[in-house]
Order: sequence, then C-alpha cells, then structure tokens
Amino acid sequence: MENTVRPFTYFLRPLTVKFRFALNLKGLRYRTEWVEWADIETVCKEIGAPPTSTKKDGSPRYTLPVIYDPSTKTIISNSPKIADYLDATYPDTQPLFPPGTRGLQAAFRAAFTSGITSQLNDPLWSLTVLPECLNLSDRNSKVFRVAKEAEAGKKLEQVAPEGEVREAVLQQLEKNLLRAGSWYKANGDTPFIMGDIPIQSDLGIASCLLWVRQTVGRDTKEWARIVAFDDGRWGRFMQAVEKYTQVV
Repeated sequence: MENTVRPFTYFLRPLTVKFRFALNLKGLRYRTEWVEWADIETVCKEIGAPPTSTKKDGSPRYTLPVIYDPSTKTIISNSPKIADYLDATYPDTQPLFPPGTRGLQAAFRAAFTSGITSQLNDPLWSLTVLPECLNLSDRNSKVFRVAKEAEAGKKLEQVAPEGEVREAVLQQLEKNLLRAGSWYKANGDTPFIMGDIPIQSDLGIASCLLWVRQTVGRDTKEWARIVAFDDGRWGRFMQAVEKYTQVV
C-alpha cells in the first residue's frame, strides 16, 4: 500500500468525480481520502497542497481534488495539472490525452463548457446547487451556502428554478446535450468521442451528468428525462462509463 495514490476528494463535485474516473480508467491503485466541504481549506494547508486560485478578497482559494503520490512524493492540486501529471508519470496506462489530441480536446472542452457549464446560471448549476446544499450535513451546508451564494450574488433558493422556469432550464439542457451529441454522431456514433475507450473529454461530460444524477436523484422523473435525451444517447453513454465510477 506504500505506493498507493491518495486522492483527497469531496464526493459530489464534477472535478473530483472526473479525477476518480481518470484513476479507474488508468487502473492505478488508490485510496480515497474523503474531505468534508467545511474542512477543504484546512486539509489542503495541512498536507501542503497549493491554492488553485484567489478569492475576491485576495486571499488564496483551496479546492479539491488534490493528489498525493507517495511513489514520487508529489502533491498536486488543480484538476488539469493532475491529469497532466498522471499521463506523464504513468505513461504505460490508458492515456487521458492520446498523442495529438490535446488541441482538439481543448476545443472540445471550450465548446462544451460554453453551452453547458460556463455560467453561474447554466442549466446544470441551477438544477444541482440547491439540492447539493440540502443533502449536506448542517455544518457543511452552512459553509457551502455562504460560498455559493457569494458566487451567485443571491440566495440558492433564487438560483434553483421552479415551474415554467425549471421546464425552460431542462429544455436548454436538452438543446445543449443535443449539440454535444452531434459531435459523437460525426465520429460514427461510438460510445465515446474516440471510440470504445473514454478520454479526458468524455470524462468531463460524464462527471457533469453523474453530478446531476447524484443531486436530483437517480429515480426522479428529471433524471429519466435527461438520459432519454437524443433518443437515449446519454443513457447509453452513462451505461458505458459506469465501469469507471467505482470508489476505492
């Protein structure tokens, strides 16, 4: 167990989920270190993980995921840097960025996020942020709410859509996923964008959809509707990625 990778992670967020997908895809041994939302900054400082950005007040912002690799005694925060590190350090495993795909994957990510995940009022964020908060313990919920309401500039209850507004949000999400689905169709309608094995771009979409499933609920009418979008494309996509969702 000495050389087992240790990911420090929080369960629900897309970037932490994508990181776990990557470890499973590569077949690396790892042992998850779960961190509560309220303890993220404290834990990052304790283990020596660098901040990933700066808050509005100029203080450092600490985020997850973070990786500690005992085989190289390396601590890395920031999801893109972790992906680069895993490919560089473990070249004999399944690559997240196959040769010649970095530029294309950057364009893919930009196109996907511009339609789905780039704005605070995007459909994924508005559908998930309030239920995510309500699913937390009281201690974590308070810290989460303060942080997310500061980002949004409003109460989370004002972010979460209801009634006709919620229907419009779901329709926008369907439109955006139809757009993304057209890229897969252009590639021969394979499970993933390059064929039968996912790359980093696929894991990004999968982590967003899993985030929705975990927050709105697998058995809800809304999730059933989402996986039925585009003649069931995204349901088939989630079935194909299921093998990479295990938690160790």
